Amino acid sequence: MSDGILIIGSSQAGVQLAVSLRALGYDDPITLLGEENHRPYQRPALSKEFLQDVIAKESLIFRTQQYWDEHRITVVKNERIVRIDKEAFGSGIAYARSGNTFPFCRLALTVGARPRRLQVPGADLPSVLYLRNADDALELKARAPSVTDVVVVGGGFIGIEAAASLHRLGKKVTVVEAAPRLAGRAVGPETADFLLKHHHQQGIDIIVDADVTRIVGEGDSVSGVEVDGRVVPADLVLAGVGVVPNTELAESLGLACDNGIVVDARALCSDGVTVAVGDCANLPNPVAGSPAGDRVRFESVNNAIEQAKVAAYAIADQPGQYAGIPWFWSNQGHVKLQIAGLSRGYDQTVVRQHAPDKLSVLYYLNGRVTAADCVNGPLDFIAVKAALATGAAIPADRAADPAVPLKSITAAA
Repeated sequence: MSDGILIIGSSQAGVQLAVSLRALGYDDPITLLGEENHRPYQRPALSKEFLQDVIAKESLIFRTQQYWDEHRITVVKNERIVRIDKEAFGSGIAYARSGNTFPFCRLALTVGARPRRLQVPGADLPSVLYLRNADDALELKARAPSVTDVVVVGGGFIGIEAAASLHRLGKKVTVVEAAPRLAGRAVGPETADFLLKHHHQQGIDIIVDADVTRIVGEGDSVSGVEVDGRVVPADLVLAGVGVVPNTELAESLGLACDNGIVVDARALCSDGVTVAVGDCANLPNPVAGSPAGDRVRFESVNNAIEQAKVAAYAIADQPGQYAGIPWFWSNQGHVKLQIAGLSRGYDQTVVRQHAPDKLSVLYYLNGRVTAADCVNGPLDFIAVKAALATGAAIPADRAADPAVPLKSITAAA
Protein backbone atom coordinates (compact mmCIF):
# COMPACT_ATOMS: atom_id res chain seq x y z
CA MET A 1 0.00 0.00 0.00
CA SER A 2 1.42 3.40 -1.05
CA ASP A 3 2.39 5.88 1.65
CA GLY A 4 1.67 8.65 -0.85
CA ILE A 5 3.29 12.05 -0.86
CA LEU A 6 4.70 13.84 2.17
CA ILE A 7 4.63 17.64 1.83
CA ILE A 8 6.97 19.18 4.40
CA GLY A 9 5.82 22.73 5.04
CA SER A 10 2.17 23.72 5.45
CA SER A 11 2.79 27.03 3.70
CA GLN A 12 0.93 28.68 0.83
CA ALA A 13 2.99 26.52 -1.52
CA GLY A 14 2.32 23.34 0.45
CA VAL A 15 -1.42 23.96 0.64
CA GLN A 16 -1.64 24.76 -3.07
CA LEU A 17 0.34 21.64 -3.97
CA ALA A 18 -2.01 19.41 -1.97
CA VAL A 19 -5.11 21.08 -3.42
CA SER A 20 -3.75 20.93 -6.99
CA LEU A 21 -2.86 17.24 -6.69
CA ARG A 22 -6.41 16.34 -5.73
CA ALA A 23 -7.75 18.52 -8.55
CA LEU A 24 -5.61 16.54 -11.02
CA GLY A 25 -7.03 13.25 -9.78
CA TYR A 26 -4.00 12.20 -7.71
CA ASP A 27 -5.46 9.44 -5.54
CA ASP A 28 -2.59 8.41 -3.24
CA PRO A 29 -2.46 9.61 0.39
CA ILE A 30 -1.36 13.20 0.95
CA THR A 31 0.23 14.34 4.21
CA LEU A 32 0.71 18.08 4.72
CA LEU A 33 3.10 18.57 7.62
CA GLY A 34 4.01 21.82 9.37
CA GLU A 35 6.23 22.65 12.32
CA GLU A 36 3.97 25.38 13.71
CA ASN A 37 1.19 24.58 16.15
CA HIS A 38 -1.37 26.26 13.89
CA ARG A 39 -3.62 25.11 11.10
CA PRO A 40 -2.32 26.17 7.65
CA TYR A 41 -2.79 29.92 7.34
CA GLN A 42 -2.11 32.91 5.10
CA ARG A 43 0.93 35.05 5.91
CA PRO A 44 0.52 38.33 3.95
CA ALA A 45 -2.00 39.86 6.36
CA LEU A 46 0.26 39.34 9.39
CA SER A 47 2.05 42.66 8.84
CA LYS A 48 -1.11 44.52 7.86
CA GLU A 49 -4.75 43.70 8.64
CA PHE A 50 -4.00 41.19 11.40
CA LEU A 51 -1.50 43.45 13.13
CA GLN A 52 -4.00 46.33 12.95
CA ASP A 53 -6.82 44.16 14.41
CA VAL A 54 -8.84 44.62 11.22
CA ILE A 55 -9.27 40.85 10.88
CA ALA A 56 -9.25 38.01 13.41
CA LYS A 57 -6.88 35.07 13.30
CA GLU A 58 -9.64 32.74 12.11
CA SER A 59 -9.79 34.75 8.89
CA LEU A 60 -6.24 33.67 8.07
CA ILE A 61 -7.01 29.95 8.00
CA PHE A 62 -6.79 28.46 4.49
CA ARG A 63 -9.35 25.65 4.64
CA THR A 64 -11.79 24.07 7.06
CA GLN A 65 -11.16 20.69 8.63
CA GLN A 66 -14.15 19.46 6.66
CA TYR A 67 -12.33 20.31 3.42
CA TRP A 68 -9.21 18.37 4.46
CA ASP A 69 -11.31 15.40 5.51
CA GLU A 70 -13.38 15.35 2.34
CA HIS A 71 -10.28 15.50 0.16
CA ARG A 72 -8.39 12.94 2.24
CA ILE A 73 -5.52 15.27 3.05
CA THR A 74 -3.94 14.63 6.44
CA VAL A 75 -2.81 17.88 8.07
CA VAL A 76 -0.13 17.44 10.75
CA LYS A 77 0.75 20.33 13.09
CA ASN A 78 3.65 20.95 15.44
CA GLU A 79 6.08 18.44 13.91
CA ARG A 80 9.60 19.46 12.91
CA ILE A 81 11.42 17.08 10.58
CA VAL A 82 15.06 16.69 11.57
CA ARG A 83 16.21 13.81 9.36
CA ILE A 84 15.12 12.08 6.18
CA ASP A 85 16.20 8.70 4.83
CA LYS A 86 15.34 8.52 1.13
CA GLU A 87 15.92 5.94 -1.58
CA ALA A 88 17.14 7.03 -5.02
CA PHE A 89 13.74 6.25 -6.56
CA GLY A 90 11.99 8.64 -4.19
CA SER A 91 10.49 6.76 -1.24
CA GLY A 92 11.72 7.01 2.32
CA ILE A 93 11.01 7.95 5.94
CA ALA A 94 11.04 11.38 7.57
CA TYR A 95 11.92 11.55 11.27
CA ALA A 96 10.43 14.28 13.47
CA ARG A 97 11.99 15.83 16.56
CA SER A 98 9.10 14.36 18.56
CA GLY A 99 10.16 10.82 17.62
CA ASN A 100 7.30 10.30 15.18
CA THR A 101 8.06 8.95 11.73
CA PHE A 102 6.39 9.71 8.40
CA PRO A 103 6.93 7.23 5.55
CA PHE A 104 6.42 8.42 1.97
CA CYS A 105 6.71 7.30 -1.61
CA ARG A 106 7.28 10.87 -2.87
CA LEU A 107 8.67 13.94 -1.11
CA ALA A 108 7.85 17.63 -1.56
CA LEU A 109 9.76 20.42 0.18
CA THR A 110 7.72 23.59 0.71
CA VAL A 111 9.81 24.66 3.68
CA GLY A 112 9.95 28.39 2.97
CA ALA A 113 12.50 30.73 4.51
CA ARG A 114 13.37 32.18 7.91
CA PRO A 115 14.18 35.76 8.93
CA ARG A 116 17.76 36.90 8.57
CA ARG A 117 19.00 37.80 12.06
CA LEU A 118 20.55 41.10 13.03
CA GLN A 119 24.26 40.76 13.70
CA VAL A 120 24.90 43.68 16.08
CA PRO A 121 25.42 43.95 19.84
CA GLY A 122 22.10 43.82 21.68
CA ALA A 123 20.29 41.99 18.88
CA ASP A 124 19.47 39.13 21.26
CA LEU A 125 17.44 41.31 23.64
CA PRO A 126 13.83 40.07 24.11
CA SER A 127 12.41 43.33 22.74
CA VAL A 128 14.03 42.76 19.34
CA LEU A 129 11.35 41.01 17.29
CA TYR A 130 10.91 39.56 13.81
CA LEU A 131 7.75 39.14 11.77
CA ARG A 132 7.55 35.99 9.67
CA ASN A 133 4.97 33.67 11.15
CA ALA A 134 1.81 33.70 13.27
CA ASP A 135 3.64 33.41 16.59
CA ASP A 136 5.78 36.42 15.64
CA ALA A 137 2.65 38.42 14.84
CA LEU A 138 0.92 37.37 18.05
CA GLU A 139 3.91 38.46 20.13
CA LEU A 140 4.13 41.80 18.33
CA LYS A 141 0.39 42.39 18.86
CA ALA A 142 0.72 41.54 22.55
CA ARG A 143 3.59 43.99 23.06
CA ALA A 144 2.23 46.84 20.94
CA PRO A 145 -0.23 48.36 23.48
CA SER A 146 2.57 49.14 25.96
CA VAL A 147 4.98 50.52 23.36
CA THR A 148 5.48 54.17 22.38
CA ASP A 149 8.58 54.25 20.15
CA VAL A 150 9.33 51.58 17.55
CA VAL A 151 12.39 51.30 15.32
CA VAL A 152 11.98 49.11 12.27
CA VAL A 153 15.33 47.92 10.94
CA GLY A 154 14.93 47.25 7.23
CA GLY A 155 13.04 49.16 4.56
CA GLY A 156 11.83 46.24 2.47
CA PHE A 157 8.17 45.33 2.04
CA ILE A 158 7.73 43.66 5.44
CA GLY A 159 9.45 46.53 7.23
CA ILE A 160 7.43 49.24 5.49
CA GLU A 161 4.13 47.37 5.86
CA ALA A 162 4.68 46.79 9.56
CA ALA A 163 5.84 50.39 10.05
CA ALA A 164 2.65 51.70 8.41
CA SER A 165 0.52 49.38 10.54
CA LEU A 166 2.23 50.37 13.80
CA HIS A 167 1.95 54.05 12.87
CA ARG A 168 -1.80 53.56 12.37
CA LEU A 169 -1.89 52.10 15.89
CA GLY A 170 -0.52 55.38 17.22
CA LYS A 171 3.13 54.47 17.59
CA LYS A 172 6.04 56.76 16.78
CA VAL A 173 7.88 54.78 14.13
CA THR A 174 11.34 55.16 12.65
CA VAL A 175 12.50 53.02 9.73
CA VAL A 176 16.24 52.50 9.27
CA GLU A 177 17.41 51.17 5.91
CA ALA A 178 21.04 50.35 5.08
CA ALA A 179 20.60 50.85 1.32
CA PRO A 180 20.28 54.26 -0.35
CA ARG A 181 16.55 53.77 -0.99
CA LEU A 182 13.51 51.87 0.24
CA ALA A 183 12.57 48.50 -1.24
CA GLY A 184 15.60 48.63 -3.49
CA ARG A 185 15.42 44.94 -4.40
CA ALA A 186 11.87 45.25 -5.68
CA VAL A 187 11.32 48.70 -7.20
CA GLY A 188 13.21 51.33 -9.16
CA PRO A 189 14.48 54.72 -7.94
CA GLU A 190 11.35 56.69 -8.93
CA THR A 191 9.02 54.36 -7.04
CA ALA A 192 11.35 54.20 -4.04
CA ASP A 193 11.51 58.00 -3.88
CA PHE A 194 7.70 58.19 -4.06
CA LEU A 195 7.33 55.71 -1.19
CA LEU A 196 9.85 57.56 0.97
CA LYS A 197 8.14 60.92 0.48
CA HIS A 198 4.68 59.44 1.05
CA HIS A 199 5.57 57.72 4.33
CA HIS A 200 7.44 60.82 5.52
CA GLN A 201 4.29 62.86 4.91
CA GLN A 202 2.25 60.31 6.87
CA GLY A 203 4.52 60.86 9.88
CA ILE A 204 6.95 57.95 9.71
CA ASP A 205 10.62 58.88 10.15
CA ILE A 206 12.81 57.16 7.56
CA ILE A 207 16.59 57.03 7.62
CA VAL A 208 18.24 55.55 4.52
CA ASP A 209 21.85 54.76 3.72
CA ALA A 210 22.44 54.23 7.44
CA ASP A 211 24.00 51.48 9.53
CA VAL A 212 22.63 50.11 12.79
CA THR A 213 25.67 49.58 15.03
CA ARG A 214 23.98 48.30 18.20
CA ILE A 215 20.73 47.89 20.09
CA VAL A 216 20.80 49.83 23.35
CA GLY A 217 19.15 48.33 26.42
CA GLU A 218 19.44 46.66 29.80
CA GLY A 219 18.01 43.39 31.04
CA ASP A 220 14.94 42.58 28.96
CA SER A 221 14.32 46.17 27.88
CA VAL A 222 15.35 48.17 24.82
CA SER A 223 15.87 51.93 25.07
CA GLY A 224 17.16 52.78 21.63
CA VAL A 225 18.96 51.89 18.43
CA GLU A 226 22.37 53.35 17.62
CA VAL A 227 22.39 54.53 14.02
CA ASP A 228 25.61 56.00 12.66
CA GLY A 229 26.66 57.26 16.08
CA ARG A 230 23.33 58.61 17.34
CA VAL A 231 20.69 56.80 19.37
CA VAL A 232 17.11 56.68 18.11
CA PRO A 233 14.68 56.07 21.03
CA ALA A 234 12.89 52.72 20.95
CA ASP A 235 10.80 50.62 23.32
CA LEU A 236 10.69 47.89 20.71
CA VAL A 237 12.77 46.96 17.65
CA LEU A 238 11.32 45.10 14.68
CA ALA A 239 13.90 43.62 12.32
CA GLY A 240 13.06 42.99 8.68
CA VAL A 241 16.39 42.55 6.94
CA GLY A 242 15.50 39.79 4.54
CA VAL A 243 15.16 36.03 4.74
CA VAL A 244 17.30 32.93 4.36
CA PRO A 245 15.84 30.00 2.40
CA ASN A 246 15.51 26.81 4.44
CA THR A 247 17.76 24.39 2.59
CA GLU A 248 19.05 22.22 5.43
CA LEU A 249 16.86 19.19 4.70
CA ALA A 250 17.61 19.42 0.98
CA GLU A 251 21.33 19.63 1.65
CA SER A 252 21.17 16.58 3.93
CA LEU A 253 19.65 14.67 1.01
CA GLY A 254 22.45 15.74 -1.31
CA LEU A 255 20.18 17.97 -3.41
CA ALA A 256 21.74 20.90 -5.26
CA CYS A 257 21.31 24.20 -3.40
CA ASP A 258 22.33 27.73 -4.35
CA ASN A 259 20.35 30.59 -2.79
CA GLY A 260 17.59 28.06 -2.33
CA ILE A 261 16.89 24.54 -3.50
CA VAL A 262 17.77 24.31 -7.19
CA VAL A 263 14.85 23.08 -9.31
CA ASP A 264 13.97 22.90 -12.99
CA ALA A 265 10.95 24.41 -14.76
CA ARG A 266 8.82 21.53 -13.44
CA ALA A 267 9.89 22.17 -9.80
CA LEU A 268 11.96 18.96 -9.79
CA CYS A 269 15.11 18.93 -7.65
CA SER A 270 18.48 17.66 -8.81
CA ASP A 271 17.55 14.06 -7.97
CA GLY A 272 14.75 14.20 -10.55
CA VAL A 273 12.15 12.97 -8.05
CA THR A 274 11.78 15.37 -5.12
CA VAL A 275 9.97 18.66 -5.75
CA ALA A 276 10.61 22.01 -4.05
CA VAL A 277 8.18 24.92 -4.24
CA GLY A 278 7.85 28.46 -2.96
CA ASP A 279 10.26 30.76 -1.13
CA CYS A 280 12.80 27.94 -0.71
CA ALA A 281 13.10 27.16 -4.45
CA ASN A 282 15.60 28.58 -6.92
CA LEU A 283 14.09 28.15 -10.39
CA PRO A 284 14.78 29.08 -14.01
CA ASN A 285 13.47 32.57 -14.74
CA PRO A 286 9.94 31.86 -16.04
CA VAL A 287 9.66 35.11 -18.02
CA ALA A 288 9.73 34.50 -21.78
CA GLY A 289 12.94 35.73 -23.40
CA SER A 290 15.03 35.56 -20.22
CA PRO A 291 18.75 34.91 -20.76
CA ALA A 292 19.75 31.25 -20.81
CA GLY A 293 20.74 30.09 -17.34
CA ASP A 294 19.09 33.03 -15.57
CA ARG A 295 17.66 31.85 -12.25
CA VAL A 296 15.47 33.51 -9.62
CA ARG A 297 14.08 32.85 -6.16
CA PHE A 298 10.73 34.54 -5.65
CA GLU A 299 9.16 35.42 -2.30
CA SER A 300 5.57 35.90 -3.32
CA VAL A 301 2.14 34.34 -3.00
CA ASN A 302 1.68 34.31 -6.77
CA ASN A 303 4.85 32.31 -7.31
CA ALA A 304 3.95 29.84 -4.55
CA ILE A 305 0.59 29.19 -6.17
CA GLU A 306 1.72 28.95 -9.79
CA GLN A 307 4.84 26.90 -9.11
CA ALA A 308 2.86 24.52 -6.89
CA LYS A 309 0.44 23.88 -9.76
CA VAL A 310 3.36 22.97 -12.02
CA ALA A 311 4.85 20.71 -9.33
CA ALA A 312 1.50 18.92 -9.09
CA TYR A 313 1.66 18.19 -12.82
CA ALA A 314 5.16 16.75 -12.39
CA ILE A 315 4.06 14.50 -9.51
CA ALA A 316 0.97 13.37 -11.42
CA ASP A 317 3.22 12.68 -14.44
CA GLN A 318 1.39 15.16 -16.62
CA PRO A 319 3.02 17.75 -18.93
CA GLY A 320 3.46 21.31 -17.74
CA GLN A 321 6.22 23.85 -17.11
CA TYR A 322 6.38 27.07 -15.13
CA ALA A 323 6.26 29.94 -17.62
CA GLY A 324 4.41 32.98 -16.40
CA ILE A 325 4.50 36.64 -15.50
CA PRO A 326 5.71 37.27 -11.94
CA TRP A 327 3.64 39.79 -10.04
CA PHE A 328 3.72 41.10 -6.50
CA TRP A 329 1.87 43.46 -4.20
CA SER A 330 2.47 45.36 -0.98
CA ASN A 331 -0.16 47.22 1.06
CA GLN A 332 1.51 50.02 3.03
CA GLY A 333 -1.12 52.03 4.85
CA HIS A 334 -2.71 54.27 2.22
CA VAL A 335 -0.43 52.86 -0.49
CA LYS A 336 -1.28 49.80 -2.55
CA LEU A 337 1.78 48.90 -4.60
CA GLN A 338 1.34 46.38 -7.42
CA ILE A 339 4.26 45.14 -9.51
CA ALA A 340 4.01 43.32 -12.82
CA GLY A 341 7.09 41.63 -14.27
CA LEU A 342 10.72 42.06 -13.24
CA SER A 343 12.29 45.51 -13.48
CA ARG A 344 15.91 44.41 -13.61
CA GLY A 345 17.81 44.96 -16.85
CA TYR A 346 15.94 47.95 -18.28
CA ASP A 347 17.24 50.84 -20.42
CA GLN A 348 14.28 53.25 -20.21
CA THR A 349 11.58 54.24 -17.75
CA VAL A 350 8.29 56.04 -18.27
CA VAL A 351 6.77 57.78 -15.24
CA ARG A 352 3.01 58.32 -15.13
CA GLN A 353 2.06 60.65 -12.27
CA HIS A 354 -1.73 60.43 -12.15
CA ALA A 355 -2.20 62.37 -8.90
CA PRO A 356 -0.18 63.18 -5.78
CA ASP A 357 -0.98 59.72 -4.41
CA LYS A 358 -0.92 57.78 -7.70
CA LEU A 359 2.17 56.81 -9.66
CA SER A 360 3.09 54.23 -12.28
CA VAL A 361 6.60 53.54 -13.52
CA LEU A 362 6.96 51.45 -16.67
CA TYR A 363 10.26 49.76 -17.49
CA TYR A 364 11.45 49.16 -21.05
CA LEU A 365 14.26 47.20 -22.67
CA ASN A 366 14.96 47.71 -26.36
CA GLY A 367 11.61 49.43 -26.75
CA ARG A 368 9.55 46.64 -25.14
CA VAL A 369 7.79 47.02 -21.81
CA THR A 370 9.18 44.51 -19.29
CA ALA A 371 7.67 45.56 -15.96
CA ALA A 372 5.72 48.19 -14.07
CA ASP A 373 5.46 49.53 -10.53
CA CYS A 374 1.93 50.83 -9.93
CA VAL A 375 1.10 52.78 -6.77
CA ASN A 376 -2.66 53.08 -6.33
CA GLY A 377 -2.94 52.46 -10.07
CA PRO A 378 -4.75 49.13 -10.55
CA LEU A 379 -5.77 49.84 -14.16
CA ASP A 380 -2.15 50.43 -15.20
CA PHE A 381 -1.13 47.25 -13.39
CA ILE A 382 -3.80 45.19 -15.14
CA ALA A 383 -2.87 46.62 -18.55
CA VAL A 384 0.86 45.94 -18.19
CA LYS A 385 0.31 42.49 -16.72
CA ALA A 386 -1.94 41.60 -19.65
CA ALA A 387 0.54 43.00 -22.17
CA LEU A 388 3.37 40.97 -20.67
CA ALA A 389 1.27 37.81 -20.75
CA THR A 390 0.39 38.19 -24.43
CA GLY A 391 3.56 39.83 -25.72
CA ALA A 392 1.67 42.99 -26.65
CA ALA A 393 3.38 46.37 -26.97
CA ILE A 394 2.77 49.57 -25.02
CA PRO A 395 4.48 52.44 -26.89
CA ALA A 396 6.64 54.40 -24.47
CA ASP A 397 5.97 57.79 -26.06
CA ARG A 398 2.21 57.44 -25.72
CA ALA A 399 2.40 55.84 -22.25
CA ALA A 400 4.07 58.98 -20.93
CA ASP A 401 0.73 60.82 -20.92
CA PRO A 402 -1.02 59.80 -17.66
CA ALA A 403 -4.37 60.91 -19.09
CA VAL A 404 -4.17 58.15 -21.71
CA PRO A 405 -5.40 54.74 -20.44
CA LEU A 406 -2.71 52.13 -21.11
CA LYS A 407 -5.33 49.65 -22.24
CA SER A 408 -6.29 51.98 -25.10
CA ILE A 409 -2.76 52.10 -26.53
CA THR A 410 -1.81 48.46 -26.08
CA ALA A 411 -0.98 46.98 -29.48
CA ALA A 412 -1.27 43.28 -30.24
CA ALA A 413 1.92 41.32 -30.66
